[in-house]
Amino acid sequence: MAKNGLGNTYPNPMVGCVIVCKGKIIGEGWHKKAGEPHAEVNAIYAVADKMLLKSSELYVNLEPCSHYGKTPPCADLIVKYKIPKVIIGALDTNKKVNGKGMAHLKNSGCKVTVGVLEKECLALNKRFYTYHNLKRPFIILKWAASADGFIAKKQNKDQKREPYFITNACSLQLVHQWRDEEQAILVGTTTAVADNPRLDVRHISGRNPIRIVLDRTLRVPKESFLFDKTVKTIVITDVSQIIATESSENLAFEGIDFSKEMPQQICDVLYRYKIQSVIVEGGRQTLQSFIDAELWDEARVFKGSVSLKLGVKAPHLKGDLISTQNILEDQLSIFRR
Repeated sequence: MAKNGLGNTYPNPMVGCVIVCKGKIIGEGWHKKAGEPHAEVNAIYAVADKMLLKSSELYVNLEPCSHYGKTPPCADLIVKYKIPKVIIGALDTNKKVNGKGMAHLKNSGCKVTVGVLEKECLALNKRFYTYHNLKRPFIILKWAASADGFIAKKQNKDQKREPYFITNACSLQLVHQWRDEEQAILVGTTTAVADNPRLDVRHISGRNPIRIVLDRTLRVPKESFLFDKTVKTIVITDVSQIIATESSENLAFEGIDFSKEMPQQICDVLYRYKIQSVIVEGGRQTLQSFIDAELWDEARVFKGSVSLKLGVKAPHLKGDLISTQNILEDQLSIFRR
């Protein structure tokens, strides 16, 4: 149930809740969007006969909140309806919660069990936990390589500014689904100049991610799709370039020192913007810099059926292979650092 909120709950985690009375489910709910009722609230209000709550168990994958944010504390509502037993998958490491919800329930006479399917619950909210525990977004690397190991054709000066697709239309649609699920997407200067990418979800019905562009010397043409201001875009440039730039509502400029630990500085910028997840889509130099800095969590690598013979070699990656699948003639491999 919690997974229904993927891509829509930022900056909140994904949460699902089920209420059981005498072995029968009497209420269920999930958090749909930040600012809207939390899962526990939706589940409690879904129960037709509230008197049953006094003899029920509430199951939730994440610790109920105990603070006032955009909505009142869920723990208070659980106590109000005197639900005697609460089963929690994992604690919330956000400093605003972090055990306080569990303590409030226990102090109010609730029997609380914590750590049921904890590994699965932690994995479900990997973006949320990475952001709060490591102070950076969950980083997904993504690229497509040809059958002979190239991720782009050899460039020439007269080449039109448009992407060359190594994979098929079904793989492309899957990539756009991923963009809808994550909070941001990042590309380097070479990709932005050569491909003039949109970095949107035009092949599905969904939400466009925040666009992050690395442009040290501001050489990406101003007429590029990335600067159309239709989607929030953050340009990460050299600190010396900030003087000549002007941020607007949907186009912001952030300066870093490109001579020092660039990936970590990028993560620091994204953390300040409260971005919990980012897909790094290229190019090779940008991808390799995150790999070499060991600042990545998951890599999604396509292998197409075409051969390029010449071009830009794919990044070199070492990680644990989690899964492989075929998408028509393409092969998709998922790695974890």
